Amino acid sequence: MRCRALTTATVLLTLSSTPAVLAQDEAVKAQPEAATGVEYVLMETSKGEIMLLLDREAAPATVENFMAYVDDGSYDGTVFHRVIPNFMIQGGGFDEKHDKRETRPGVANEWGNGLKNTRGAIAMARVGGQPDSGTNQFFINVVDNANLDRPQRDGAAYAVFGTVVDGMEVVDAIKDAPVSHQHSSDGGHHDNWPTEEVVITKVTALTADEATKSVPDCATHAASWREAQAKALPGQQRMRTAVDD
Repeated sequence: MRCRALTTATVLLTLSSTPAVLAQDEAVKAQPEAATGVEYVLMETSKGEIMLLLDREAAPATVENFMAYVDDGSYDGTVFHRVIPNFMIQGGGFDEKHDKRETRPGVANEWGNGLKNTRGAIAMARVGGQPDSGTNQFFINVVDNANLDRPQRDGAAYAVFGTVVDGMEVVDAIKDAPVSHQHSSDGGHHDNWPTEEVVITKVTALTADEATKSVPDCATHAASWREAQAKALPGQQRMRTAVDD
């Protein structure tokens, strides 16, 4: 069963307050408090592994949508079909034969949640002019893309729902892949498709214990992520309010 929340363990000490116990107690207190509503997934690719932290608390609908594709294996065997080295890498929608994967209905655009399109952040790809059109395609920012946090001409920005916590060197390897103009089987034209397919071989949900075993400082990443979100949230909410008005 997948762990849907990461919480700080409560330690109850019934021993006497010896120096050793006090030292242990202080060490426990020094551990970073993990954010709640966090999930982890492992994305295995032909270039290596990427571990992602997904923020269900800030982007519940988007994470639910993404995890539905993870759980039914829809991402397995897809490719990164759009790679721009000074922008982002995008995938999840096509397979190695350039066939388009089936999708579910579009998800509500959760921009304005305080999560920013910074380097390493994962966000929903969508159709321009259609804010709620995100389905299975996602992108990982390879640089800070503040322009994606601002409302576009359709009145909405691009919704971030998580970040890379390990494997950014793999993301960088993907962004540097040679690209060319290629066609998908649905008749689409794609200018930035890697000449050698970068395959997402498998995406797997991880429990908190599994994630921590692989990346011991997961809690630190989660706490830092939540702190950054809290700082950014008021500004993004003001932008959203201005658009709605």
